[in-house]
Amino acid sequence: MNRRAFLKKCAYTLAGTVLAPFSGYGYARYAEPGWLQTRMITLSLKRLPAAFDGVRVIQFSDVHLGFHYSVKQLTHLVGVIQNLQPDLICFTGDLFDSVVSEDNQILQQLSLLKAPLGKAAVLGNHDYYGKESEKISGILTNSGFDLLINRSIPIKRGGSRIWLSGVDDMWDGKPDLRKALLQVPKEEFTLLLSHCPDFADIALQHPVDLQLSGHTHGGQVRLPFYGHVVTPQFGQKYVDGLYTLGNGKLQVYTNRGIGVSVMPIRFWCRPELTVFTLHRA
Repeated sequence: MNRRAFLKKCAYTLAGTVLAPFSGYGYARYAEPGWLQTRMITLSLKRLPAAFDGVRVIQFSDVHLGFHYSVKQLTHLVGVIQNLQPDLICFTGDLFDSVVSEDNQILQQLSLLKAPLGKAAVLGNHDYYGKESEKISGILTNSGFDLLINRSIPIKRGGSRIWLSGVDDMWDGKPDLRKALLQVPKEEFTLLLSHCPDFADIALQHPVDLQLSGHTHGGQVRLPFYGHVVTPQFGQKYVDGLYTLGNGKLQVYTNRGIGVSVMPIRFWCRPELTVFTLHRA
């Protein structure tokens, strides 16, 4: 037995040991997926303009509507986000799991999200499944989101500005960061939305300060003393939480997502809503 096989066997053995006290499948299927965690993250950023010091950015990701996540649950989520009083709202992809349904109700709920500096989104790989990307793009834009597919928009505050950029999905789209940054001055602060976190290796080669991503669900099933068991393609390096690359040049945050994918379970990996407070370093 090689080392990889040995570790995998140990992981599954540990999984069985850990899951038993929690009634195993019942906990992972019916309890944890609905146990939303709000993570409060403070970031110090060297190039952030003073006018943006203290700005509150809320990120949500990977809702996967239609796969064990309902419009009723989305309605509750919208209320939670608004109660947190965001200055800027960012959605990092996978609104639906595969098929668009109840789109009018979803559009109405997403329209209720308000923030003084706006709200923006990118598409994820599941948004392309079933050739539904055009419908999903329409829902997002018609509900007031700036859909950032290889493009950037300025965000202005107190006489200063930063740039909010977004790239297409790595898996099923055609991400082009050079195109997205074409109009962005290299010396100005840039916040990048990319569904896939491993895009950070490309972002590091450009004047990007902060990247927000999703896609991995944090592994969706994590084991104590071991971590995630499986992660998807383009989400294998930066799986969960905050990473600092290039000696502080780029900070990357991977959100665990709201919904579930492939299997309707979560273990040791609660769904996440992230609240960032940005400060000038």
